[in-house]
Amino acid sequence: MRDEEPVTGARRTARPADGTDPPGAGGCPVRRGEDGVWRVTGVAEARAVLRSHDTVQAGLGIESTEKLPSFYRRPVLYRDGPEHREDRRLTARFFTPRRVDRHYRPVMERVAEAQLTRLRAAGEADLSRLAFRLAVAVAAEVIGLTESRPGIQERLEAFFPDGKFDRPGFTSLRGLRALARQNRNWLRIYTGDVRPAVRARRARRRDDLISHLVDEGCSAGEILGECITFAAAGMVTTREFVSVAAWHLFTDEELLAAYRAAGEPERLALLREILRLEPVVATLRRRTTAELEIGDGATRIPAGALVEIDVGTANLDPRAVGPAPRTVRPARAGEVARGADAPPVLSFGDGPHRCPGADIAVLETDVFLTRLFAEPGLRMRTAPRVSFQRALGSYELREFHVEITG
Repeated sequence: MRDEEPVTGARRTARPADGTDPPGAGGCPVRRGEDGVWRVTGVAEARAVLRSHDTVQAGLGIESTEKLPSFYRRPVLYRDGPEHREDRRLTARFFTPRRVDRHYRPVMERVAEAQLTRLRAAGEADLSRLAFRLAVAVAAEVIGLTESRPGIQERLEAFFPDGKFDRPGFTSLRGLRALARQNRNWLRIYTGDVRPAVRARRARRRDDLISHLVDEGCSAGEILGECITFAAAGMVTTREFVSVAAWHLFTDEELLAAYRAAGEPERLALLREILRLEPVVATLRRRTTAELEIGDGATRIPAGALVEIDVGTANLDPRAVGPAPRTVRPARAGEVARGADAPPVLSFGDGPHRCPGADIAVLETDVFLTRLFAEPGLRMRTAPRVSFQRALGSYELREFHVEITG
C-alpha cells in the first residue's frame, strides 16, 4: 500500500494491530488471549517481563536451535541466564558510545558519501537499497566481515528475502525447496564472507567480534551462526529505520526544518522519537520459567506461558511518553536533548536482550540523512511500498524512489 497524503507527524506504517488502545487510553496493559498467549501493551509491564530472570527468549526461530547438539554454542540471541549475561559483558566494548564515535563514525561517513555519489551519478535511486548498502558496510565493520569477496550485499539480501529470518518447514515440496535454497545461502555466506574473515583473524587478531569468537574457541559453524544473527540485527532492521525516518522527513516540512536546524544531539533525539512511533521490530516474545508477578502482584502469569510484547502499542503508552503519543513531536525530542530523561520506550527492547547496537543504528541513520537532505534538488519521487513480516510485526519499505532534480 502507499500513503499518498500522510497526516503530519502520524505513523506512516499502518500496522494490523494499530487499533489496539494503549494503557491510559482504555487499553488493558496485560491480558490473556483465547489462544492462551499473554499480551502486554504497557511500557512498565513490558519492562517487568523483559527484565525478569524468570523469562527466556521465545520466537525468532528459537525452536530450531533447541534441536542442535548440546555441545554446539548457540548464538547470543538464543541464550539466556548467566551464560548470556557473561557473553554480553565480554562484547560490550564493541558497542560503547566512545567506540561508536571513534571507530564506526568514519566508516559511516565514507559509506554514506559513496551512496550519495551513486545517487548523484544516476540522478535517482531506490532509497531502501542505498540504506541497505550503508547498513551492511557498518555492520560488517563491527562483526569483522572485512575480507569478503565482491557481492556481500547480494548474498545477504538472498539470505534475508524481504526481511524474513524464519526457517522454512519440511511439510511441503515448496518448503523443502526453500530449505535447500537457504542452505545454499548459508554456504555462500560462509565461503564468501565468514571463512576469509576467520582465516585472517586466526593469523592476526583484530578488535572485532569475529576475533573475540576465535579467542573463545568457537567453531567455524558457530561463528557463522553468530555472524548471521548480528547481520539480521544490524543490517535488516537498520535498513528499515533509515527508510522510515527519511519518509517522515520527506513528508513533514516542519519536522524536516527542525531536523536541519538541530545540532547532532537534537537530531539523534528526533530520530529516536521517530523510532518510538515506528519501531522496526514491533513484537517481542518471551516464555516464563516460573510464575511471574506484574505490577503490584494483581496480575500473575503462570510458568510455561508464552508472553507477547506489543512494542508498537506500548510505545504509545501516555503514562511513559506523555501527551500526543500517536504523533512525532519535536518538542518531546527537544526535552530529551536538553537533558530530560528519555521516555522508557521499547524500540530497542529491554532487559538482557536489549539491542546492543542501538547507538550505532541511530548514529549511522543521522550521518546518512544529514548528507542526503543537504543535496540540492532532492525530492521523493514515489512513496515506499509497505508490507509486514508477521513473526516480528516488522514493516518492510521497498521501491522508495528518490531523485535529484535541477
